[in-house]
Amino acid sequence: MTRPARVIAPGSALGVLGSGQLGRMFTIAARRMGYRVHTFSPDEDTPTGQVADVEVTAPYDDLEALRAFAAQVDVVTFEFENVPIDAIDAVETVAPVRPSAVALHTAQQRVREKTFLADHGFPTVPFARALTLDELWDAVARIGTPAVVKTAAFGYDGKGQHVVTTPADVEHIWTAIGHQEAVVERLISLQAEVSVVAARGVDGSMSEYPVFENRHRHHILDVTTCPAEIPATVAQRAREITRAILEELQYVGVLCVEFFLSTDSELVVNELAPRPHNSGHLTFDAAITSQFEQQVRAICGLPLGSTELLRPAAMANLLGDLWEDGEPNWAAACRFADVKLHVYGKSEPRPGRKMGHLTAFGATVREAQDRVISARYALLI
Repeated sequence: MTRPARVIAPGSALGVLGSGQLGRMFTIAARRMGYRVHTFSPDEDTPTGQVADVEVTAPYDDLEALRAFAAQVDVVTFEFENVPIDAIDAVETVAPVRPSAVALHTAQQRVREKTFLADHGFPTVPFARALTLDELWDAVARIGTPAVVKTAAFGYDGKGQHVVTTPADVEHIWTAIGHQEAVVERLISLQAEVSVVAARGVDGSMSEYPVFENRHRHHILDVTTCPAEIPATVAQRAREITRAILEELQYVGVLCVEFFLSTDSELVVNELAPRPHNSGHLTFDAAITSQFEQQVRAICGLPLGSTELLRPAAMANLLGDLWEDGEPNWAAACRFADVKLHVYGKSEPRPGRKMGHLTAFGATVREAQDRVISARYALLI
């Protein structure tokens, strides 16, 4: 008989590596549940640090500082997947890290991630690895054009991605990505981009939210709606794949699996996010249990909460561009019925940076989407 994992009870201290918007909302959820939160990152006066009990400012390669940080908490999680694996290894000598270093190591580099998915039978687009210019030429020739060249590491929000339309593009792209390791993926015709945010507890229990449908602008998530307007069979398949990935990784915590749905109705995994996800922000207001409370529950050994959606919802990102002409018109946006406002940026927002979001509700997904887009537009009036 398996012994139940020790429950980390309210009153304990939780550690977060990273200090951005996701850590801020995780901290709000954790403190509401009675936990204390310590955050660690190279920055100070951060979105997470502003609401945490303790903010530690040190570089991720300061292993002694990391061990001292871990000694003050009962469990450590992260809200930023580009934490160096050496940092995770150092922390794990002192406190449990959930999700594990193995899960983080797999998801933080595209070649490892794609290889893991393919080796375990999960559907992906055809892909090939390239370490040199010659290998990039060969990879593009094998995959065919059009294709997408992505840097293997440190790519998010479209960073490090270039479309190859003809072989003549290859040398220019190799220079543009700084002559670093890359993955070449076949470019497919998209019907939709969807995501599944799910959690797995210490005891192996799993739960997932309804499938989210995501629309991007300039490679950055713009609007998410839930539930996704896709066939029920496709939604069920997405949930099944997500559960299988959680199980294969022996994952503990919240994981987002991003999918492409092609115009041929083929569902493939695009990438994994080993943390709460921007598309799941709407759960803060729209679900019985938010993805952030679910992360707390999972890493602390508590029962997972209900992922039931209260009603159809839509979320719109607020980027730093909104502040270019002065302070947005918050009152105008908040006059909309059934609209919730979240702002988590610093006092001097930067264009393109995620600074907040709006969540709206409706009798239908379309109504919620129209409402949240109208409320965001009102910010500029």
